[in-house]
Amino acid sequence: MKTLSALCLTLMLLLASACGADVCPPDGVRYVASAAELQDLTGQAADAPVITPSQVSIGRKTIEVDRVIHGPLCNDTWSGTVYVACDVQVVTWDKAGDPTFLDGCDLTVDPDAVLYVAAHNNAAYYKGCASCHTTQGISDNP
Repeated sequence: MKTLSALCLTLMLLLASACGADVCPPDGVRYVASAAELQDLTGQAADAPVITPSQVSIGRKTIEVDRVIHGPLCNDTWSGTVYVACDVQVVTWDKAGDPTFLDGCDLTVDPDAVLYVAAHNNAAYYKGCASCHTTQGISDNP
């Protein structure tokens, strides 16, 4: 009985440690000094791919999303179901403060959008979240 209990405990610990693993590698997100740099990077993408639905694996599920976001998080409008991948580019912020990397950024998120964010271990955010990472949005949330 002790062997079975030890085996079960070991298995539970292994499963728990696998669940806590980060989705994105430490160097997945690219940081730039200002939103202007993101705009420049966005402007370079003249042959931007056509937006088409894609399938994304999240945990053991595969879900269909309307868009997968790579690169700069500025100058865009998101709606439907959106997956924000690990290889995004954001403005550096004071790491001791709130993550306000969307300040000065022209990003519009539809209030009915569902966002899956790889950098948040694929957490789903419902009801859009147009201002989750702006000074205005953070000050509005108690």
